[in-house]
Amino acid sequence: MDDEQRTPGTDGPRPEPIRWFGTSWVERGPGYWARRVLVAIGALAAAAAGALLLRFAVAGVTMSEAGGFVNVLLLGAIAICSCLAAIRTWKVLTEGRDSLTGWMAEDKSLGAVWFIGGVGALVAYFFRSLVEAPGEGVRRAAHERAVARYARGREARAGRPGPKPGRKRR
Repeated sequence: MDDEQRTPGTDGPRPEPIRWFGTSWVERGPGYWARRVLVAIGALAAAAAGALLLRFAVAGVTMSEAGGFVNVLLLGAIAICSCLAAIRTWKVLTEGRDSLTGWMAEDKSLGAVWFIGGVGALVAYFFRSLVEAPGEGVRRAAHERAVARYARGREARAGRPGPKPGRKRR
């Protein structure tokens, strides 16, 4: 968040909007709770649709009669990818994208893992939306730090008069 960005007509740093919530998460304003419910329902519905799609994919491999070993490998790969994607999504929503290190920070090289594990990511998103707007905790902490920095800066400047009229600042 750029701490120097200000909302016109107001003092202090402005909060970053969250997808589907805008800045209603700051004061938990109008529509916040309805959006939380709709986001949770949407994530659960998308996870169910993704699980159905994976079920069709597994059924296709099963019908090809590739063998039991291939079926076990496929189910294991889907389960592992879903768990990894859920862990990564939970970490992003609770600690922020900057906290990702190692294999979790890889977007391009592990893109297939995140794609296959999309159901796990959606389930993590659903459970996080039951607690707060996904990503709200990270954004709230950053906003509170920015507001505190801004308040300290105003206190430090309170004793000093501004430049005299007609004089330019250096």
